[in-house]
Amino acid sequence: MIHNKKWLLGSVVALSMITGQAGAAVSASEAARLGQDLTPFGSQKAGNASGTIPAWTGGISEPVPGYGENGDFHPNPFPEDDVLFTINAKNVEQYKAHLSDGVIAMIETYPTTFNVPVYRTRRTHAVPDWLARNTKDNATSATIVGEGAGIDGAYGGYPFPILHGDNEQKAYQVIWNHLTRWRGINVTRRSSEVAVQQNGDYTLVTSQQEAFFNYYNPEGDESDLENIIFYYLSFTQSPPRLAGGAILVHETLNQIKNPRYGWGYNAGQRRVRRAPNLGYDSPIAAADNLRTADDTDIFNGALDRYNWNYEGMREVYVPYNNYEIAQKGLPYEEILGVSHINPDLTRWELHRVHVVTATLKQGERHIYAKRRFYVDEDSWNTLLLDQYDGRDQLWRVSMGLVKNFYELPGVWTALEVFNDLQARRYHVQGLDTEEPNTRVFTDDVPNKRYFSPASLRRRSVR
Repeated sequence: MIHNKKWLLGSVVALSMITGQAGAAVSASEAARLGQDLTPFGSQKAGNASGTIPAWTGGISEPVPGYGENGDFHPNPFPEDDVLFTINAKNVEQYKAHLSDGVIAMIETYPTTFNVPVYRTRRTHAVPDWLARNTKDNATSATIVGEGAGIDGAYGGYPFPILHGDNEQKAYQVIWNHLTRWRGINVTRRSSEVAVQQNGDYTLVTSQQEAFFNYYNPEGDESDLENIIFYYLSFTQSPPRLAGGAILVHETLNQIKNPRYGWGYNAGQRRVRRAPNLGYDSPIAAADNLRTADDTDIFNGALDRYNWNYEGMREVYVPYNNYEIAQKGLPYEEILGVSHINPDLTRWELHRVHVVTATLKQGERHIYAKRRFYVDEDSWNTLLLDQYDGRDQLWRVSMGLVKNFYELPGVWTALEVFNDLQARRYHVQGLDTEEPNTRVFTDDVPNKRYFSPASLRRRSVR
């Protein structure tokens, strides 16, 4: 399959490169580093000096032995790997230089139950060749619009594989790489989310979800985006009190120009209504208020309420290559502990991450006064996110437990976990090990009317 990248703004981009104006893209000679000393997606190809982070040698670019067909669960590519050491309350001081504040706080809050099992680092991220080509094109043409409001001159690949400009511009670029990161073209899954109470009780909320990533549409180009990154549908199937409800989202590229479009279907009223509050810190009912609208996907939505600062790169222990916690047939009760997920099922590795801090602007409102992002240098997934309240107290710790979906190929979250340190409760999204299948990826391009409010109502009343 060939994915071509066409441009509306070629002359404008060329001019910006010649003049070297603020916000301009990188030069062709800089972009030539991609695939050379840099990976095709912009990370350092070399390992670190101590050898604890290896060089990138291609990642996992095709299914491993034992994998069946699209939708099957993923065999662990590294069954021979053993835990190298475990970070816990007794030895946390020894490893603090390589831990996020949120993970340190989790260990201190749950000293007898939470720990970090560390494995050998495996740099498994890979992307299709066409996406790598588009990413190299984007490097010389993509620019930030306004104060992080959107991007221009990018399509079908990471927009900013090579960071440039001042710390604010770099912060915008990191977050936009996260927002537009590679997660396939068309994906369907049935999964559950839970809000786990202090005593360990929970009720599954199960839904069927569909997403079409318009930004990666193989039949389109930048001129066809119409300001939409992706379309998303979710139909709630249980529990009975929520069953029949549905949500439709058109995720906009520039949410200052056009805030995301959202609609909800109420099964009792059999009506589709606009949902204008699907953004920022609007609470999510299915999460029992443990997740805000912009917590979903670890972070999503507009950047305008915060001041953004790029703090550089760090070597940090992060959840990576989490295959064991996503194996078919694993009971949810084994995953879900009383205060946090079962750490024995998790895998942590030392990786380089981009660190970005967002501080609430004066006069703006959000329940989080500060957020610190730890973004994977390879896949551009936000792996850890520390969130602070108005007293500058660490409040919530989000974790993206990633693995390589090697049928894509590409690294994406297997589970997303949201820990509330103050309420001592947590929320998990993406549980599917008790389902017959995991995510199903296709290259199908649906008619956009499929993701219309009228279609939402027709499908919901069946």
